[in-house]
This record gives sequence, C-alpha cells and structure tokens, in this order.
Amino acid sequence: MTHSDPKPEALSRRALLKGAGGVAAVGGLAATAEARSVTTLEPAPVPTLRGEVEVTLSINGATQTLKVEPRTTLLDALRTRLEPALTGTKLVCDSGSCGACTVLLDGKLAYACMNLAIDQVGRQVTTVEGLGTPEAQSDVQRAFCAEDAAMCGFCTPGFIVACHAALERKPNGTLDELKHEISGNLCRCGTYPHIFNALQRVQAERQVASQQGSKKGAK
Repeated sequence: MTHSDPKPEALSRRALLKGAGGVAAVGGLAATAEARSVTTLEPAPVPTLRGEVEVTLSINGATQTLKVEPRTTLLDALRTRLEPALTGTKLVCDSGSCGACTVLLDGKLAYACMNLAIDQVGRQVTTVEGLGTPEAQSDVQRAFCAEDAAMCGFCTPGFIVACHAALERKPNGTLDELKHEISGNLCRCGTYPHIFNALQRVQAERQVASQQGSKKGAK
C-alpha cells in the first residue's frame, strides 16, 4: 500500500501577518538607513553678517558712506545714521501701511520702513529733501503750501513724494487716476481735498508752462 504525498499546510492568517510584518520591518529599516544617510550630510556653510557693516549709498544724488547693522531699515538709516540726518522721511506706523516714510528707489515709490539699508547699494534713493529745499521748492511743494495741504505734517513729506511720482507717471491723468496713484498714503487729519487741489494745481501750472514753451519755440 502506497502512501500519497502529504497535502501542503494551508496558509494561516497568523503566518500571513508574520510575513507581512517582516517585509514592512525590512522596508522600514532601509528607509531609516536612507534617511540617516541624508540627514547626516554636512550643510553648506552660509555666510552671516554680524555687527555693523559699512555701506555706501547714493542718496539725493550724493554718495553717503555709513555703518549699519544688517537689520537696519532704510528709514532708520536716513533718520539716525546720516550726518546731517534726513528726518523728512517720517516714522509713523513702521509697518508699511501709512506711507509717511515714502521715498523713491530708482524712481519708483517704496516704503523706507519696509526696505533694508544694505539692500540699497547701487540704487538711487530720493527723499523729500531731494525734491526741493525751503529756499528752492519743487512745484509740488509750492502747491502744497498754496493749497494748505498740510495739517499735522506727519504724512505730508510722504504725500509730496507720492504726488511727485504720480505726476511723473501720469502727467495728464484724471483726478481719479491720480487718486489711485497716491492711494498707498494715508492722512489721518483728512486733508485729502487740499492734496487733490494741489495735484490739479501742479497739472495746470505745468500745462501753462508747456504751452508757453511751445509758443516760444515756434517764434
């Protein structure tokens, strides 16, 4: 009498789970080893700046060399690190929301409180002092005086810079367009009607001057 071959043992649930657990453990060890090999790589050295550094800036057409910490804002540098200090750029909100510290960077409007001084190397910085002086005011500054467009005065320098840039960008812009151009500046005293009158006054004066220049050129 011959005996038949024994039947293969049926795969139990316990055996299946043991096998799956072993595969997962092996995979986990491999992943852990790979992760360790990545995290142990030495990071590339990153240069850091500490203490005060010397920078040379072009401010209102003049070269100024000053020492600042890397974290020093352009606003702080203008007001406290220059000799003489340029205090026309006002410190009000210090968070880029009011426009009192508005300056021109390469001819474009910018908040001085939101820009670092060391980042302005190689750029042209223009403050309200660079647009005109009490003895030789710009037409925008004269218009602000004529239209009584200054109340407490904290926002006035920033508005003058913003209005200057608005008239450069849109010399023939409508009042609504000019309002949009200076919308990044706030006046808590509510002097807006006088500021708008100053904008239109400059526009009218420039148009008259342009017409007179054309007539002289035609003679």
